[in-house]
Amino acid sequence: MKKLSVMDLHLDGQRVLVRVDFNVPLDENQKITDDTRIRAALPTIQFIIENGGIPILMSHLGRPKGKRVETMSLRPAAVHLETLLGTKVKFISDCVGPETEAAAKDLKQGDVLLLENLRFHPDETSNSAEFAGALAKLADVYVNDAFGTAHRAHASVAAIAEFFQKRAAGFLMEKEIDYLVSTLENPQPPFVMILGGAKISDKIGVIQNLLDKVDKLLIGGGMAFTFMKAQGSPTGESLVEEDKLALAKEIVKGAAEKGVELHLPVDYEAAREWSPDTESRVVSIAIPDGWRGMDIGPETIQKFTKSLSGAKTIIWNGPMGVFEFPRFEKGTKSVALALAAETDKGATSIIGGGDTIAAVRKAGVAEKMSHISTGGGASLELLEGKALPGIEVLSEAP
Repeated sequence: MKKLSVMDLHLDGQRVLVRVDFNVPLDENQKITDDTRIRAALPTIQFIIENGGIPILMSHLGRPKGKRVETMSLRPAAVHLETLLGTKVKFISDCVGPETEAAAKDLKQGDVLLLENLRFHPDETSNSAEFAGALAKLADVYVNDAFGTAHRAHASVAAIAEFFQKRAAGFLMEKEIDYLVSTLENPQPPFVMILGGAKISDKIGVIQNLLDKVDKLLIGGGMAFTFMKAQGSPTGESLVEEDKLALAKEIVKGAAEKGVELHLPVDYEAAREWSPDTESRVVSIAIPDGWRGMDIGPETIQKFTKSLSGAKTIIWNGPMGVFEFPRFEKGTKSVALALAAETDKGATSIIGGGDTIAAVRKAGVAEKMSHISTGGGASLELLEGKALPGIEVLSEAP
């Protein structure tokens, strides 16, 4: 899947409408607490400026439900972007309308304009062609660099396409497509997928789509207990999706039929209560009544680490346990360290999902991974084999 790149566009003197993802967390004083998403857009913005283009940036922030909510204004993002770019960033209090159009027309080379929150208008999330047309009036060419919203059929992502002859991917979007799409189309074997997190229902689509492609499937976290119970093992007070027991059996059977190595936990770090200071002990595959699994145990860590050895493609989505509590972080941290080691040996490692990203950062190995996906929902839908509106509408590369 090769899409038109921002590098393929003639930018000199052109107003460039760029869909970015500035959906950043703010504290009670409207200060940005994590600027990762803004920093991720910098290469595209800087490239446009350096090549004579005039970036007009648009994004959403939070879920204002089509109404103006001052605590969800993008003004703090404009102030912060100005600091990061080292150049003045103009901000306008709406994203469409005569005032916004006039501000866009007045822009000169070297200027940067950030529009107010797209979702202050209900037409953004309803994918209104009229709203998309009003946005399109502001610029000459269109670039999407917001992979995190690529799975949303929203006006600034999908309907906007009909108003521009050329619709290009920014550098962040390109990187996501290259790693996620290209890797899934042609994974280098052995291909290992590691799935964790609370529920099997969150990952059904991923398992069903990739079971034909992976060589090994490692399952930990809360979702493992549904598999354990389906195989007749006591799970104590652990989270089990009773309505997914039959599905778990089908997945185990499907893996066997397709020759996929399915690795489930063989021991756990179990606890009396859901608490960082609770009594805990290592138990075998059977979790006693009154106890709940909080992390994979030492034998499982060894088993999973061994299974990763020699892998050439690894995708990881979902922690192995309650890594937020230091006592129960060992399983997740061990997997993170094992992935870093395999990446050092030449494996391609792709990390998706907010909790998994937080886990590799906590383990201090985020920089060692091949790719950390910026879009939780978007990356999951890609792994499920779904077509993403924000990618589908981009022009094909020449």
